[in-house]
Amino acid sequence: ELSTTEAIQADCDVKATNVILQGLPPEVYALVSTHKVAKELWERIQMLIQGTSLTKQERECKLYDEFNKFVYRKGESLRDYYLRFLLLLNDMNIYNMKLEQFQVNTKFLNTLPPEWSKFVTDVKLVNTKSLNTLPPEWSKFVTDVKLVRDLHTTN
Repeated sequence: ELSTTEAIQADCDVKATNVILQGLPPEVYALVSTHKVAKELWERIQMLIQGTSLTKQERECKLYDEFNKFVYRKGESLRDYYLRFLLLLNDMNIYNMKLEQFQVNTKFLNTLPPEWSKFVTDVKLVNTKSLNTLPPEWSKFVTDVKLVRDLHTTN
């Protein structure tokens, strides 16, 4: 037989446990539903959430590492290179990872292969309005310049 205080405590514990369990996704519920004491249950949930935080931290570390090691792949078109770089930046944005604009621009331009160095210089010097005056056979170059310009202005 429980004392009045113990009975109230047990009742509160059951109610607290039920409230906590109702708000959990099924995969977490399955891991913690065996805990009958609200305090133990809450501590287990906190440990699981901390694990999620560590997983996020690991993912962020991998993305920063991927950014630092990002390089041009031999034979890759500028468009493919740009899209691959953009996907990496989008993944980083999902995790609210911050990069300065100059870091993004510098990384993109400095990891282009040496044969693109003249192109990089041209991009830095070209007046966007003058691109539209180039002959049609330069359309691929114009498209590539605009891709790089877009990267420079949107990130």
